[in-house]
Amino acid sequence: MPPPLSPDDVYAATRELSPTVADHLPRVYVPNSQANTVSVIDPATFQVIDTYPSGGQEPQHVVPSYDMQTLYVNNDLPLGGGSLLPIDPRTGRAGQPIPVRDPYNLYFTPDGRYAIVVAEADKSLDLYDPVTWEKVNAIPVPDCGGVNHMDFTADGRFALTSCEFSGRVAVIDIAALTLVEMIDLPGGRGGKPQDVKLSPDGHTFYVADMIANGIYVFDAETFDNTGFIPTGDGAHGLYVTRDSKAMLITNRHEGSLSVWDFAANALVRKWFIPGGGSPDMGNLSADGRVFWVAGRHHSEVYAIDVVDWKLLARIPVGAGAHGLTVWPQPGRYSTGHTGVMR
Repeated sequence: MPPPLSPDDVYAATRELSPTVADHLPRVYVPNSQANTVSVIDPATFQVIDTYPSGGQEPQHVVPSYDMQTLYVNNDLPLGGGSLLPIDPRTGRAGQPIPVRDPYNLYFTPDGRYAIVVAEADKSLDLYDPVTWEKVNAIPVPDCGGVNHMDFTADGRFALTSCEFSGRVAVIDIAALTLVEMIDLPGGRGGKPQDVKLSPDGHTFYVADMIANGIYVFDAETFDNTGFIPTGDGAHGLYVTRDSKAMLITNRHEGSLSVWDFAANALVRKWFIPGGGSPDMGNLSADGRVFWVAGRHHSEVYAIDVVDWKLLARIPVGAGAHGLTVWPQPGRYSTGHTGVMR
């Protein structure tokens, strides 16, 4: 794994665009999980400039490859099937779907060796060769109902993975490719843990929970639960700001964003989308000023200025807008999801 540029900030490399993405088009790619389409937005005009079939059923996320040269639309269905639709970020055009079983989400080991297909229905983390897309191994997680999101420790050795339908998280040894332990959340099996994010200093994991309406805090070395932070109804997505000083939290059910300040160790803002909404998954613009997020239950995308805190645009897209990605993103490599870069 490429070591962090700073021992105090795993995201230190996410300040500037890599030369390898210099010829990539600035676009926002939105998977519409109920419409089975991908909407393409020009961020300069806030207009949808293209819409095409996702290549499968129920597209969930658009995920940058480890080397940042391909974007993959995760088509979760049909059960027993599924596919990845590759998009060339230089042209914005899609290729031919790649058959992959049950890809609800997609990550890459921090050394780039494996693609991790999060096979939600199969309760498995399936390991693929990220070039040939041949399945080479799997990490069964039989007690992790609704396995869906993860993040990696600062050294890349372990991952913490959320289990949406069982109120638990799983600790995975990435080096040994094994399940280490299952941890019940304090809120009980009725919880719905969602996004997982490592703090910039590498000491803490945060896990959003839609039922608990906040984020659980875990020690990134011992994996002990060390606290809970109420944020809002339907806490869902977690996004570290470009300067690594804060984290944006989407509260999907109440249509708001909360802001966690790492230095202050406190919530410092809550902002509601004017007119309401259902902010789900997204990402920041390359300069960190605009937060783009899908309105899951409103068939729209929100562009939010997180410096002046104002809604720049509300853009109609297809039904079930979900894990959009903003491209290009600064960083040296992608660990997956909607563009978690290091």
